[in-house]
Amino acid sequence: MSTHTVVGRLVRPNVFRSVAMFLSIVGPGIITANADNDVGGILTYSQAGAQFGYSMLWLLVPITVALIVVQEMCARMGAVTGKGLADLIRENFGVKVTFWCLLLFVLGDIGNTATEFAGVASSAPIFGGYLHVPNLEAFKIALVAGAAIFVFMTVTRGSAKMIERVFFFFCFVYVAYIVSAFVVHPDWHEVLRQSIVPHIQASKAYIIMVIAVIGTTISPWMQFYIQAAVVEKGIREGDYGYSRLDVVTGGIWTDVIAYFIIVSCAATIYIHNIHAAHPIVVNDVGDVAVALTPLAGKFAALLFALGLLNAAVFTASILPLSTAFYVCEAFGFERGVNHRFREAPVFYTFYLALIVIGAGTVIIPGAPLLGIIFYSQVLNGVLLPIVLVLMLLLINNKRLMGRWTNSPLFNVIAWATVIIVGALTLVSTVQIVFPALGS
Repeated sequence: MSTHTVVGRLVRPNVFRSVAMFLSIVGPGIITANADNDVGGILTYSQAGAQFGYSMLWLLVPITVALIVVQEMCARMGAVTGKGLADLIRENFGVKVTFWCLLLFVLGDIGNTATEFAGVASSAPIFGGYLHVPNLEAFKIALVAGAAIFVFMTVTRGSAKMIERVFFFFCFVYVAYIVSAFVVHPDWHEVLRQSIVPHIQASKAYIIMVIAVIGTTISPWMQFYIQAAVVEKGIREGDYGYSRLDVVTGGIWTDVIAYFIIVSCAATIYIHNIHAAHPIVVNDVGDVAVALTPLAGKFAALLFALGLLNAAVFTASILPLSTAFYVCEAFGFERGVNHRFREAPVFYTFYLALIVIGAGTVIIPGAPLLGIIFYSQVLNGVLLPIVLVLMLLLINNKRLMGRWTNSPLFNVIAWATVIIVGALTLVSTVQIVFPALGS
């Protein structure tokens, strides 16, 4: 028998086993990262492309590294300790720190959940016009209510494996943005050039947009969700290599989607605005899909609207789920989608309340939606650096992590991420609260 045959027989089962193990563990990293491409993220990337063309594509490379670094630390803590982030914060920093952090997080997440349902409402005119719906306002209300019911029923009636498959489907639908970018026929030579060579502008508007693009990539709720998901999935130290690959894959995929959103808007709205007497202004996510119709055709607009609706429903499912996870975790209530409603009533009741408040805020006429979005962004900006610092203190605790603490090089990268993200978020928050200081 030849050596090649022996080696083939030995290697093939190992390869199959590795693939099988990865497929059994994959999920938390890819799902959490993709959920970050929510309504606010899509609007930010759309505005970046519409205002500055391809010049911000290079920024997605360091952003992807930062996202992977932060998500990997949480996934590692979950695999090594078997505990969620809220649990570890309470045990290591006390109840008072945990209480105030969670209180502000819940308030911010209520506003963020309302933002996602606002994205559902923004897609209504596109689909309503395509379907020739006579009453767009009634259609918007029906679409938001239907999305809320779908979100709640999917999570409460399905098993953890089925829910994960639904979430994977949501991740796949983001491909609509890739297709949309090819449909609009961008100048690929220019796209590639500006992806590699930084094109930095000194204008205030450009700097603010850089801050917005960085700030929308790493959201505080994501750290709680990915760690809780790793714990619930039962991933431990021995299988963590596969989980790390899941995190890296998720970080790359989500920013690939962001990349093509920027390309789509740069190749259409930005190019149109250069010579247009009446430039297109993007103030809302729905504005992008409307603008694409005359510039790139109805098909591209429908693809963009489909991606928007998908992102809104996807994150409206994940974000309140993350909130229910960490609140119940911190106070010792049963939690997790593997439980039935009667087994974890506080978990599911809290999840339902967040969905009802988020969807209800959008449906009620005259609700202060902009104010809610505004203050939730401010709270996220204040809390993000705090959570990142707490994470780094936890992951470098040898009593807690043993040999799984950060390496010196990884600490340099992680602390640099904290300082840069923290400083930029602080500047962004100050400019939002005190706009006169930036003028």
